[in-house]
Amino acid sequence: MNHKLRVAALFSGLVMLASACTSGGGATTAPSGGGGGTTALTGNLTVWHSYGSGAGTEAKALKTVTDKIVAANPGLKLTIQDVKFDDLFKKFELEAASGKGPDLFIAPNDSLGKEARAGLFLDITSKLEGKLPNVSQVAIDGSKVDGKFYMVPESLKAVAMYYDKSKVATPPAKTDDLLAAVQSGSIKAGFDAHSSYHSFGWWAAFGGKLMDDKGKCVADTTGVADAYKFFQAIQTAGAKMVKKENEQVFVDTAGHIPADTTITIADPITQKFGDAVKTGFPRPQVPQLDHFWSNFDNALNLVVKKNEDATKAATDACTKMNSENKIS
Repeated sequence: MNHKLRVAALFSGLVMLASACTSGGGATTAPSGGGGGTTALTGNLTVWHSYGSGAGTEAKALKTVTDKIVAANPGLKLTIQDVKFDDLFKKFELEAASGKGPDLFIAPNDSLGKEARAGLFLDITSKLEGKLPNVSQVAIDGSKVDGKFYMVPESLKAVAMYYDKSKVATPPAKTDDLLAAVQSGSIKAGFDAHSSYHSFGWWAAFGGKLMDDKGKCVADTTGVADAYKFFQAIQTAGAKMVKKENEQVFVDTAGHIPADTTITIADPITQKFGDAVKTGFPRPQVPQLDHFWSNFDNALNLVVKKNEDATKAATDACTKMNSENKIS
């Protein structure tokens, strides 16, 4: 099958990775004639993103960056396409498998492991290894699959709770304190406990862990059920479960949390999310994770919406995940 190798690049890596694209129509570097060892980009480069699905600030930041790139590289034809986020990964996989699709695309690392193992991405380890001294280790680890780079980190995503300082002078430091405050009415809380993505951070507070080193689900023997019970308790208490230089541009314009630890964050709210990232860990890029989402989303909804037994829900989800991964 004709697989066109691409790079899942967050956009700060565009210029560096353009020459790394090995597909027939990709951009190449040529002497700029300006001295100093600089090169100009020539040829065609197609880039996908899904920023239109957001608030629009990221699309604005992207245009600022790409306008500068085009101005500096008149021989480069840059085609930017906005793809709806819900369709982004599926569309990429379908087109890439037949040798079509973009040279680069901007996306979170949700499907990085799956798509790298399918041979849809270019191994760019030689381009990046040892060349990202200022990038956080979480971002570096999250850009690798089986120890190899397949993505250039630009920013990080973090899920965190925030509070109104005018109403909550001292935020609760422990889950028991938060529950007590909601029960007493001194704090009115709301958070998303309907998706495994948004609720995953609570697991660690109760000793919960998804998989062991071999990829076996161990959520049934760790503290996941206790986290689910906490969701039930705090909901009963009254909490509302509700749904839902280039890098600097994205930080300032779109509120990105930079992968580069030397980038300055001016916005205090973005900075707090940046602080939250420091205690996080990268999404495991293992094939077993593919069977996590639907099973544990279902378990969480059984607990939160139908008030079913938390231990049974976590155990059943873990058993099904291991069965689908053919792990006994």
